[in-house]
Amino acid sequence: MTVMPRQTILFDLDDTLVHCNKYFDIVIQQFLDSMMTWFAPWKLPAEDIRAVQVRIDIAGVQDNGFHSEHFPRSFIQTYEHFCTLTGRTPSADESELLWKLGMSVYEFEIEPYPGMIDTLDRLRDDGHELFLYTGGEPVIQERKIEQMKLSDYFGERIFIRRHKTADALSSIVREQGFPTESTWMIGNSLRTDVIPALLSGLNAIYLKQANEWAFNIVDIDAEPNGAFETIEQLTDVPRVIHNWILTLR
Repeated sequence: MTVMPRQTILFDLDDTLVHCNKYFDIVIQQFLDSMMTWFAPWKLPAEDIRAVQVRIDIAGVQDNGFHSEHFPRSFIQTYEHFCTLTGRTPSADESELLWKLGMSVYEFEIEPYPGMIDTLDRLRDDGHELFLYTGGEPVIQERKIEQMKLSDYFGERIFIRRHKTADALSSIVREQGFPTESTWMIGNSLRTDVIPALLSGLNAIYLKQANEWAFNIVDIDAEPNGAFETIEQLTDVPRVIHNWILTLR
């Protein structure tokens, strides 16, 4: 049997290995339903409410990183925006309800993406070293890791960062001494996974999702030094890496 050269593989967590956006979509719909009820006399279009919430949400992430409170805060600030716009008197009870609703997104039982176990098993069995690089608050991300038993694959090779930027990724690569030509970043975010990987000189696999968070969608302004592939199924990762290694022989 031919032994494949060992690769260093960093996986994103949310919407790469486990579902995330689907839970936010559920809670956002509940938020829109509440807003449409409260502001029914003004006949606000749901898309207008959503547009304001998205703008506030993205601005919060850009300013404060992946902090749990920015999401419920975006609900309250959107609510306050439309209270000011319409002249409706804000209610402390309604604001509290929105805060609890926003925070409830972190209470869902986590589900793996199809083929997560098979993909990680295959890569580990091929002799590659697996790392997890995720954005968010440690207590929330660690709960997901524990629920999915991901320590079985990543051990202590887990990095949780509030800001997933090119500087954050390049610092990890430098501190860990990863060889850039055989290191891969795999994730669903062009902004926080793919572009930082390309700027750091790594190989990148973009796991394109059908329903992506607006924050993650940006133009790619970096040229790959190695492999850069787009896939739509997590289970394609081993094939992409295997085929790239073969091209180097």
